[in-house]
Amino acid sequence: MRDRDVVVIGGGYAGVRLAKRLDGQARVTLVDRKEVFFHRVASLRAGVDPEWTGAPFIPYDRLLTNGRMAVGKVVRIDTSERQVALATGERLPYDVVVVATGADYPEPARFTGTTPEEAAKSFAEHQQNIAIAEHALVVGGGPSGVELAAEIRLARPDARVTLAHSGPALLHSTGSARAGRKARAWLESHDVEIRLDSFMSPGNDFGTYRDARGNIIDADLSFWTTGTTPNTLWLRLAGHGDWLNSAGQVKVDKALRVEGWKDVFAVGDVNNISELKLTPAALAQADLAAHNIRTYLQSSGKHRKEPRFYRPIHRTPLIVPFGPAGGVTMLPVPGGETAVLGGRTSTLAKAKNLMTPYMRRQLGYTAA
Repeated sequence: MRDRDVVVIGGGYAGVRLAKRLDGQARVTLVDRKEVFFHRVASLRAGVDPEWTGAPFIPYDRLLTNGRMAVGKVVRIDTSERQVALATGERLPYDVVVVATGADYPEPARFTGTTPEEAAKSFAEHQQNIAIAEHALVVGGGPSGVELAAEIRLARPDARVTLAHSGPALLHSTGSARAGRKARAWLESHDVEIRLDSFMSPGNDFGTYRDARGNIIDADLSFWTTGTTPNTLWLRLAGHGDWLNSAGQVKVDKALRVEGWKDVFAVGDVNNISELKLTPAALAQADLAAHNIRTYLQSSGKHRKEPRFYRPIHRTPLIVPFGPAGGVTMLPVPGGETAVLGGRTSTLAKAKNLMTPYMRRQLGYTAA
């Protein structure tokens, strides 16, 4: 199996995990347009706090012991020749190829450009805009919107901050009404204005926003945390539009293989598995795909082993920080219930360091 080639396209949470799992068992090439891993969990704070500007960037150079990292843009998967074509003209042969290109997030949770310097410049611009804003509007009351509104409030206690959400309660997509109430109580106690059932759109005048009832909000700064888009346009342009569903997600079977292909997998935010698109799910998919890839490469003939099937994760621990010293933790418990824990647990588990030491260790660096 060591003489077989596995090409992983995309160096996000799922791609990094999968490449690391297979390193040493196959010839692994991890391809990404970025020079560094982007720890998106730390990006919202990096867009607000100058001390966190560099925290989301972790070099790839210590991730693989036997495999290699290729920085470049993938333009095509040539299934007839079993090669991955890069924009540079390089072609990477594969026995198995994995699509792990993730999803595009709204700013500031986005890696802008292709270098850490370009992304850091974008973070600095957000920080400067927040520092002088009189009124900041955050649209979207899910985990990202709540977290960002809290970060802005703590950075700018003198500014007006509004969180507008189209749903009836904050964090309602998590299924925990209690967690939503805790988030609302914290934000309102810190003078964040909450607008529920408010579907926002840009107003007619610059710096204005309008809800579905026609109410106008004036804000000199806005952030939209209302969803993500799968990074699959390149697949459509490369002639693989039949791999995608109407939402642009890669269609996979229960073994996480692209439908109709035994040697093409897709993991993480990019595929159409119906589950919470969170980091724990991406890591779980990567682990199962690694097992199935090993099974595929090692098996032959009548002794071929069957792949394992993936079970979607519909209930997973979820932590929403309220800055570095607070937050709410939702912890699934037997019976279908969810335990809701407060600030101390949330701070120790995530809010203080945003899991940055953990990800640094995953990429071969010290926690500091």
